[in-house]
Amino acid sequence: MHLLYLDEAGSAGDAGQTHFVLAGVSLFERQGYWIANELDKLVSSINPADPAPLELHGSPMFGGKKIWRQYPKEQRWHIIKEALEILARSHHSNRIFACVVNKQNISPADPVNYSFEQVASRFDQYLSRLHKNNDSQRGIIIFDKSTYESTIQGLATDFRTIGHRWGVLRNLSEVPLFLDSKASRLIQLSDLIAYSLFRKYEFGDDQFYSIIQDRFDEVGGIKHGLCERI
Repeated sequence: MHLLYLDEAGSAGDAGQTHFVLAGVSLFERQGYWIANELDKLVSSINPADPAPLELHGSPMFGGKKIWRQYPKEQRWHIIKEALEILARSHHSNRIFACVVNKQNISPADPVNYSFEQVASRFDQYLSRLHKNNDSQRGIIIFDKSTYESTIQGLATDFRTIGHRWGVLRNLSEVPLFLDSKASRLIQLSDLIAYSLFRKYEFGDDQFYSIIQDRFDEVGGIKHGLCERI
């Protein structure tokens, strides 16, 4: 079983932002525990007495907001980079899937609909590729709870029954699941991935993206795991 943890960065409805990102990481089921444990150790390194309330969340960590206000910028940014390094050092089967859109360039299409169709179909194609290589695996997509929950659930059901523009999702064992990010370090990691892409495309800042740029699903030099409409 491969679990694709996804989160968004940027707001689909904010006219002040150019880009919207949907991104995250696909983990083989046995890899999830190791990565979550490493992320727990990382957070414990700065608050060993009570690490649980410290949620790895890109925007507050970058800007020093909410609970992260008490930590200096250098420490906050270091933690973002170290969390991404955990993924960068992990097993080669752990792969990033992402869609980055310039909202104006895909108008009148909805950024959430467009991005989810791209990411879900690319994840499904990845699982089909594994099957052709005698490694049959099913997949589940896991989201942070958000305002897009009802939209995503409806799209996923349609993609599995009616189909999307490239076919029907064949390798997902269930409709997407939604978790509270506070309870999942892996959802938090997907937030950092999405925020890293948002910083790169919205602000030209690749200090975080550069750490994970080689972890997209890729075959023959083609990044199948990255959709760009910019």
